[in-house]
Amino acid sequence: MSRPRIAIVVKGYPRLSETFIAQEILGLQRMGYDLLIVSLRKPTDGAVHDLHREITAPLIYLPEYLKDDPQRVRAGRAVAEELAGYVRAEAAYAADLARDRSASRFRRWGQAAVLAAELPADVDFIYVHFLHTPASVARYAALMRGLPFAFSAHAKDIYTTPAWDLKAKIDDAAWGATCTRYNHKVLTDLAEQPEKIELVYHGLDTRRFPAPPVREGRTGPVRIVSVCRAVEKKGLDDLVAALARLPRDIDWRFEHIGGGKTARVEALAARLGIGERIEFRGAMAREDVIAAYARADIFALASRIAKNGDRDGLPNVIMEAMAMGLPVVSTAVSAVPEIVDERVGLLVPPRDPKALAAAIAALAGDPARRHALGATGAARVRSAFAPDPGLATLARRFDEEPLARRAA
Repeated sequence: MSRPRIAIVVKGYPRLSETFIAQEILGLQRMGYDLLIVSLRKPTDGAVHDLHREITAPLIYLPEYLKDDPQRVRAGRAVAEELAGYVRAEAAYAADLARDRSASRFRRWGQAAVLAAELPADVDFIYVHFLHTPASVARYAALMRGLPFAFSAHAKDIYTTPAWDLKAKIDDAAWGATCTRYNHKVLTDLAEQPEKIELVYHGLDTRRFPAPPVREGRTGPVRIVSVCRAVEKKGLDDLVAALARLPRDIDWRFEHIGGGKTARVEALAARLGIGERIEFRGAMAREDVIAAYARADIFALASRIAKNGDRDGLPNVIMEAMAMGLPVVSTAVSAVPEIVDERVGLLVPPRDPKALAAAIAALAGDPARRHALGATGAARVRSAFAPDPGLATLARRFDEEPLARRAA
């Protein structure tokens, strides 16, 4: 059976913070799918992961801002207006525009026209990661071209998008996937056909990770690591405040890896008198992140719900840390409890540096407990969060939809 050709729409590619997308694309490539990657913008990351270097799918960048390439946008619109599905797409856009007359909405319509015009004729299906702006582009373009589209929803895209907008995309999609039970409940409550939404944990390909290092017998300070972007929902300032509360008899060092603006958090660490114990290393390729996990004794992530509703889903970095045998200290937010319980780590309430400090201190002073939690976590990731079941679910849905259309 020949497999469909799939256009995968993403907000930015390649991105260091989205290893789960690269892992999925590479998995689909290895399963024999002919893929085309469509990116709404060019990321500014200075490095790529090993996964990105193995992906061979061609890549198209849409004009990030319509003013950047007006000739291409005009040409796209001229072609799009002649497509059979243009009237239906325009009606969907007009309905959305009536509720959201924003510059972003205008831009997504223009990007969709370019995508619909330039999409190769042999593409059978459009699949989009994130249910906010990328899904708007994918939905409009799919309607113009008369193609089915599906989505994979994750975290910010769900919780910062109005319910009416989510519902319109869900109802027009052939099917959708999301990576946590927490998300699944939110989306199925909005859907006319809840059964079209699949729970698909993206999992972690642990074959790319070395065996956890032997930490027993280590001397020196307890090393704590966190891997996250310096954005509100990650709670990095809460974590630094917690570190400042650790008992004076604990010798510790903290390493932060991740992009974003850390100056405010660095200033906080200096004010609290702990700056000399902390290293902010910025965004790094995954091989360097794995080396940081290997150096560490504890992984910490202080996730919280941001003021705009944004929150984590199931952070990939927690799975990575667990795969490297680290016990996890995190918060009971969103889907974090779906992977972290008392057998693999400690959960505390969000925005509670005092509780976070107590949890870190409990593990810092108990190497045997750290080892036991880390060993259980490594086994859990390998057994319950492997990527193959999720890829198999996606493959089944990708193969079913074009076959149904051909039969019709």
